[in-house]
Amino acid sequence: MKIASWNINSVKARMHALTHWLETAKPDVLCLQEIKTVDDGFPRMEIEALGYHCSIHGQKSYNGVAILSRQTPEEVRIGLPGDDSDEQARYIEVVLPAKSGVVRVASIYLPNGNPVGENGDSEKYRYKLDWMRRLKDHAAELLTYEEPLVLAGDYNVIPRNGDTHDPKGWSGDALFRTETLAAFRTIKNLGLYDAFETLDGRDGQYSFWDYQGGAWPNNLGIRIDHLLCSAQAMDRIEDVSIDKFVRDGERPSDHVPIVGQFEF
Repeated sequence: MKIASWNINSVKARMHALTHWLETAKPDVLCLQEIKTVDDGFPRMEIEALGYHCSIHGQKSYNGVAILSRQTPEEVRIGLPGDDSDEQARYIEVVLPAKSGVVRVASIYLPNGNPVGENGDSEKYRYKLDWMRRLKDHAAELLTYEEPLVLAGDYNVIPRNGDTHDPKGWSGDALFRTETLAAFRTIKNLGLYDAFETLDGRDGQYSFWDYQGGAWPNNLGIRIDHLLCSAQAMDRIEDVSIDKFVRDGERPSDHVPIVGQFEF
């Protein structure tokens, strides 16, 4: 089972790239972030014509997540538990049938958190850290199920110095701030594994390049798109890769897909 994650940066603006990649890469599951449309505006018919079921949690103009899957989900959960007042569409989770039973997959668009404020006390940064706390609590519950679990998405977290071209330049940013990295480690320490770091781990393997300042042609990137896997999923993983070439396409997203190959 090929499970991928891609911040598409507007599904309507990138339909040409999305459909081409689906036809060529042929993932079994694709977790999308920043679809930037309400549920009714999602191009469901075009995606279904390619053989995918669409599970969608949309929002007008901002955010929005979706999971495209070859199999029809047995369960779908919309939204991250822990704050009923949170209206931002950043989390969707499905349970899919697999040869070995089931696999649980989530598509995550973790808040950016910038600007952080003078002392890291801005409303946006507090929201980011609170969202990460809620994700930790929910992941802890999911891990008690002892099933293959893949928490895929744009985490807006740069885990290590080697995951950015300029560690000093990113110092203090919400994506690389000490509190952010501590919160990310707390989530991983529950018993989750960064698939790319575990199987590859090379420095300078990025998943995002800004549209500004010649970031893409000069490879000034960061790795912020991750597949966090339970032990049961890591036992079945065979390969993980970042499809960097996608960034070279016509009107590309500023992110590229990260792909895990599992024997489920």
